[in-house]
Amino acid sequence: MRRKLFAASICCAATTLTLSGCAGAGSLGSSSGDTVTIAMVSNPQMQDAIKLSEQFEAENPGIHLKFVTLPENEARAKITASTATGGGEFDVTMISNYETPQWAENGWLTNLEPYIAATEGYDQDDFIPSIKDALSYEGDMYSVPFYGESSFLMYRKDLFDKAGITVPNDPTWDQVASWAQQFDNSAEDMTGICLRGKPGWGEVLAPLDTVINTFGGRWFDKNWNAQLNSPEVKKAVQFYVDLVREHGEPGPATSGFSECATQFSQGHTAMWYDATSAVNTVESPESSQVVGKVGYAKAPMVEKENPGWLYTWSLGIPESSHQKDAAWKFVSWMTNKQYIEKVGNDLGWERVPPGSRNSTYRIPQYDEISAAYGPITLESIKNADSQHPTVQPVPYTGVQFLTIPEFQDLGTRVSQQISSAIAGRTSVDDALDQAQQYAEVVGKTYQEEGR
Repeated sequence: MRRKLFAASICCAATTLTLSGCAGAGSLGSSSGDTVTIAMVSNPQMQDAIKLSEQFEAENPGIHLKFVTLPENEARAKITASTATGGGEFDVTMISNYETPQWAENGWLTNLEPYIAATEGYDQDDFIPSIKDALSYEGDMYSVPFYGESSFLMYRKDLFDKAGITVPNDPTWDQVASWAQQFDNSAEDMTGICLRGKPGWGEVLAPLDTVINTFGGRWFDKNWNAQLNSPEVKKAVQFYVDLVREHGEPGPATSGFSECATQFSQGHTAMWYDATSAVNTVESPESSQVVGKVGYAKAPMVEKENPGWLYTWSLGIPESSHQKDAAWKFVSWMTNKQYIEKVGNDLGWERVPPGSRNSTYRIPQYDEISAAYGPITLESIKNADSQHPTVQPVPYTGVQFLTIPEFQDLGTRVSQQISSAIAGRTSVDDALDQAQQYAEVVGKTYQEEGR
């Protein structure tokens, strides 16, 4: 019943969607003949794949690729609507470890195990285990990773060295707060830390959920009783809100990943806690003024060790696709070892999609260029535990999100309350009391189903 209601709500939403913001080699349309239509997020790594796709077409003359690339929120909505309703517009979709297990359970995705087994040299055992597990349902992979990420602390090593501070590999949040206070200096246009505060379950909740987890908090107890106004959650959220309000970037309630990337890479903040994939900006000479000045440490902790998140952009084939064999040829091309080598050799090793395969970190050129951040990225991804994200037992999986259909709406609503507290429009207690009411509604539906 839950799946039917979820699909019905998506179907209603689909009627309001219109295509906009398309780029790449084509536009939305039903796949036919030898055309494979691919829906992707318009991130830099995905644009690199489009740039290199001419080589795929040259090697596979019977297949024509048609790309639809959109900003993340828009892409997620359109891909979800099409896949849930069996629209058949897309033969390949870029999804994540949030969607994959749920959509596999719903029967919306093609089981890729037979394709993987029949593809010589694809080597699925090379995938980082935590990433592979996050993209599996009942032991089978239903999407395959393009790149993966966890979260870590980035800090201005030159400033810390000058101050005589050695950052441990496993810092605590109390240490981070102390350093943020020490380096916060408005006279030098320097803030202590940048943290996301922008509303969105993929914005402020991504780092905040890791803080809640390591402080001992959780969204629901094992019986689906909401816990968002528990002492542990209140302590974690109050800590986060106070830290970013007192020593964070200007306008924190409207700052997300992009805004923090700008602040840190332009030298205006001493620390930034965020995605490991941020190195593509931080260590890029074209976009950063702090190249070679940055140190990296694991996600800060309190009670729970290794609290960093786990996320991967992956490629799946909707069950409604009529070009599954051709679609898999492209999917396997874009996610194999040879593609990673191709990006490095043709476009530059700093542009290699990280965090999907162990072998990436054994490539000499990549090992050299990623010496400062590669090992800790790999360690953080491997240690992220989406099956056991909290100190106390929970009925859900996922570190920086809950792998339940309702989380897109629930997370968005809760994030708006948190952002309001960061902006000073409401107190943390009031924000969490309202968030608790939202969560109770969701929890009761699972209790009534006896799940």
